Amino acid sequence: MLKSNLKYKRVILKLSGELFGKTDGRGVFISSYLEIAKKIAKIKKENNIDLGIVIGGGNVFRGREVGEEDFNRAIADNMGMLATVINGLGLTEALETLNVEARLMTAIKMDSVAEPFILKRALRHFDKNRVLIFAGGTGNPYFTTDTAAALRACELECDLILKATNVDGVYDKDPNKNKDAKLYQKLSYKEAIEKNLNVMDSTAFALCWEEEKPIAVFNINKLGDISKVLQGKALGTLVD
Repeated sequence: MLKSNLKYKRVILKLSGELFGKTDGRGVFISSYLEIAKKIAKIKKENNIDLGIVIGGGNVFRGREVGEEDFNRAIADNMGMLATVINGLGLTEALETLNVEARLMTAIKMDSVAEPFILKRALRHFDKNRVLIFAGGTGNPYFTTDTAAALRACELECDLILKATNVDGVYDKDPNKNKDAKLYQKLSYKEAIEKNLNVMDSTAFALCWEEEKPIAVFNINKLGDISKVLQGKALGTLVD
């Protein structure tokens, strides 16, 4: 499919770190970088979009859940940002083994393992049809990778943010606890705020609203169906 036939031609895909750390009930690892890379490669091949991926690190370390260790918040968040680099390296390598050109760019300077994020360099990679993987969050503590996804989408003038979750979209209440939870197919930014719906963290959501960046929230198990969203068809919940 040609990029010109799509409604959304440059997108940011937000992937949580937990995606790379799934295990079955016996603790056996069932999700891998290569498994996800194959789905991303398929999306790239079928749609020929400009694709940037903001990656989390929760499978390695979650800065906001350090238990009783009484970590300094800034230090804990810095550890979490470094964890995203581990996942970024793994996903980049997996894509390269599938002959998909990819570049890892970090918000924290570490020249020996990745490129620093520089806007014009990132745009040049898009010109060369490379998948970009963004690690290190925003490079600052107290901000989540949701905020990093919103920030990169604005900087790169993306048409859409794709937020992968463990449920089918945005509900009026927790679907894991309430069988009668209602799935919204479409929401306005204002509705999401008024109904106190958990689309993204408040900082990220405010930025998306201000810069009019639509957000598609969908189940990660339907990553292979992303082509539908890119064509403007329904999948999960669209917030715009």
